Amino acid sequence: MSLLIAALTGWDKVLIISAAVALLAGCSSDAGTYTLYRNSALSDSMRVHVATFNSKEGDNYNRENCDLAAQLFAAQPGIGTRFWCEKGAFRE
Repeated sequence: MSLLIAALTGWDKVLIISAAVALLAGCSSDAGTYTLYRNSALSDSMRVHVATFNSKEGDNYNRENCDLAAQLFAAQPGIGTRFWCEKGAFRE
């Protein structure tokens, strides 16, 4: 691969690198992504990542599934933690 890039000159190199960057940028989109978090039994302010919902079905589908998962986790007997969804990918 590096030999191919080395053989390219000027605009060819710019076009290939630009296409690769555009492709990677498209892959990292958070559009329609929801993340399920929970707190900790030790700390109400702690945010613990549980799951990420980022299917191709889109925003409403991912939000509804995240909300449903939060409800199902919270409904388990003996659970003392809180579950909630936030729009976007996991953040600390």
